[in-house]
Amino acid sequence: MADDAAFRREQRQVAAGMAAAALTGIVAIGLALAHSGSPAQPAAERLALALRLDLFVVVWLLAAIGNVARLRFFSVQDIAGAATTVASEAVRRGNAILQNTLEQVVLAVAVHLGLAATLADPAPLLTTLVALFGLGRLLFWLGYARGAAGRAFGFALTFYPTAFALLIGLFLVLTGRAA
Repeated sequence: MADDAAFRREQRQVAAGMAAAALTGIVAIGLALAHSGSPAQPAAERLALALRLDLFVVVWLLAAIGNVARLRFFSVQDIAGAATTVASEAVRRGNAILQNTLEQVVLAVAVHLGLAATLADPAPLLTTLVALFGLGRLLFWLGYARGAAGRAFGFALTFYPTAFALLIGLFLVLTGRAA
C-alpha cells in the first residue's frame, strides 16, 4: 500500500510539472504570436532563419552525445563500448538523456521548418520555441537523476511547445491560411 501511495504522489508531481510546463508554453507561444505581423519574407529567408535558430536546438544533441562519450572515457566499466559491456548507471542515464534529446531534436527541427514554410512572420514564434527548447532540455538534464517528478517540467517544456506549434502549423495548412 505504501508503494501505491508513493506512486500516486509521484504521478501527481509529474502531472503538476507537466501542467506547469504546458501553461508556460501556451503563454509564451501566445505572446510570440501576438508579436508576429511583420511583412512576409520570401520562403527561402524564412527557412534559412529556422535553420540558423535550430543550431541552438541541435547543440543539445551534440552535448548529450559528448556527455555519453565523456562518461565512457572515464569509466573502466564503459570505455570498451556498449557492445562489449553492461553499461554503468551513469552511462545508462546519459544514454536515456541522449535518446530523449534525439527524439525531441528531430521533432522540433521538423516542426520549426514546417512553421517557417507556413507562417508569414515565423521569427517571434521560432525564437520562442528555440528558447523554450533550450531551457526545457537544461531542466530535463538537471532533474533527470531526481526521477520522473524531477524531469517532468523540463521534458514537458521541451515537448509541449513543439506539439502546440505542430498543431498551429497543421491548423494553418488545413484551413488554407498558410503563407
